[in-house]
Amino acid sequence: MALKISLKPYEKVIISGAVVKNGPGRSDFVIENVVPVLREKDILTPEKADSPCRKIYLAILLMYVDTRNLTQYHKTYWELVKEVMEAAPSQRELFTEMSGKILEGCYYQALKLAKKLINYEQEAMNLVRNTGTGL
Repeated sequence: MALKISLKPYEKVIISGAVVKNGPGRSDFVIENVVPVLREKDILTPEKADSPCRKIYLAILLMYVDTRNLTQYHKTYWELVKEVMEAAPSQRELFTEMSGKILEGCYYQALKLAKKLINYEQEAMNLVRNTGTGL
């Protein structure tokens, strides 16, 4: 099944590991085979992976776009999951679902679940800042 992509001016997208940057006009194109595709809004750089949950997201993102180094990214992922699970056991169900997607090789779906984890982390940090307590 083909995937239609519409890019805004100067928007970036990763297609099968290649970073593609659009020019000054809007562009539409179709990807006709199955390859990893990640829009700019879903891309997290190592510099912006500044929290444990963002680091988990980055590890999954790298699994998705750089399959040559899967072993390294899996190792990082499992180490981070262990650390975060100890701090946030209430998220066990989310971790179980996300890890299942990773074991199935469904990295894009795991990324979507990791976004939920980042949102949880942000809510917890906001609560700590505002009340001095955690979730």
